[in-house]
Amino acid sequence: MSRRALILIEGGAWGCCLLYVQVANRLGLHTINLSANPDHRDFLVAGCEAIRVDTGNLDALIGECSRLRAAHEIVGIVCAEERVHATVGKLCQYFDLPGPNPASIELCCDKFTQRQLLAQADIPIPAYRLAANARDVESSAAEIGLPVILKPAVGSGSVGVRLCRNFDEVADHTTYLLGGKHIWQSSPRILVEEFAQGPHYLAATMGNEVIGFGAAEYGPPPHFVFRQLTFPAQLTDDQRERLAGVSLSCLRALGLGWGPTNIEIRWTERGPVVIEVNPRLAAAPEPQLLQLAYGIDLIAEHIKLVIGDDWNLRKTHSYTAVAQSLIPDRDGTLDGIDGERRAAAIPGVAEVKLYVEPKTRIVRKGDFHDRMGYVIAASPSRAETDAILQRAVDLINWSITPFPPLGEQEQSE
Repeated sequence: MSRRALILIEGGAWGCCLLYVQVANRLGLHTINLSANPDHRDFLVAGCEAIRVDTGNLDALIGECSRLRAAHEIVGIVCAEERVHATVGKLCQYFDLPGPNPASIELCCDKFTQRQLLAQADIPIPAYRLAANARDVESSAAEIGLPVILKPAVGSGSVGVRLCRNFDEVADHTTYLLGGKHIWQSSPRILVEEFAQGPHYLAATMGNEVIGFGAAEYGPPPHFVFRQLTFPAQLTDDQRERLAGVSLSCLRALGLGWGPTNIEIRWTERGPVVIEVNPRLAAAPEPQLLQLAYGIDLIAEHIKLVIGDDWNLRKTHSYTAVAQSLIPDRDGTLDGIDGERRAAAIPGVAEVKLYVEPKTRIVRKGDFHDRMGYVIAASPSRAETDAILQRAVDLINWSITPFPPLGEQEQSE
């Protein structure tokens, strides 16, 4: 009898691969990972079957899945990465499996098209312009008014995103984006946006239901690197109702409403303003925070949806769960990092995750790659959770030796 198999397309970069494999195993499924880089550490740790495939080639993926069907009963295909999410939708359509609408995913992943669709639905968004060259970027920034945010029209994880407070910064970041240093996922197009100022919230949804809202804090500008994420956010009833209304309006406007989605919203002087809709499961550690805060294992419910089983979002408890990123303060070589075991042993600490090892080269880019890891704590109260988290973070120490000046580097080589 063939084994029931769940096909996972990529999944390592966002830190959720291990979680998907663990949950799939618990549900009695055999996980097979199709990846362009199957040697990724997460895949090996997860213990799942891994196969090298060009995941940017739909025909290659169809061919590999067809081959696997000879020995397995493929019950679902899933991913946690935005760049292959539309491809997963197409695979699900081809093999007549439950899955997201690939056309809606593709429209949503183009931030300019997403902005247009949200604007047509009268959903509050920042002022924006699309630019393809330096002159257009500068004129767009002048029309919108400084400060502005420059970002690639296609991308995720805050890669290439920067707050520009004057025209020198606009010119510098435009040169970076268009000068060959940024790796584009599509044709080079820059979105120039008004900087919507105010507290930043994340809406976690599944299907057409809002699970809850998290409060996000960033490291120092001009970049947008998550420093801390808290579920649930401290909101008034009116704020919660308005955020929920805007979130559901986004799903309708973008043709979403299947599977998990996370929506970024700023609460400004004019109320909620939608910054971005991400048509996928949020990256770790958000899934862990949702489970700790509400008792909802969103990855398990996502897998159940994918394989056609019944799923539900019933909350079983109400805790405060907070994740804090471990972010370096300088570039250089990581001499060492320790204390994670002592931190993990503190009651109330749910997870300590490190992405780096000694001798890792630390080169900050101002995006999600900067995080060296995170610590998660949870308890029935916000004050208690904050105290547990601070105690744990204080136990983790690292040292970074700055790179030698360029001339000395050349001499040493």
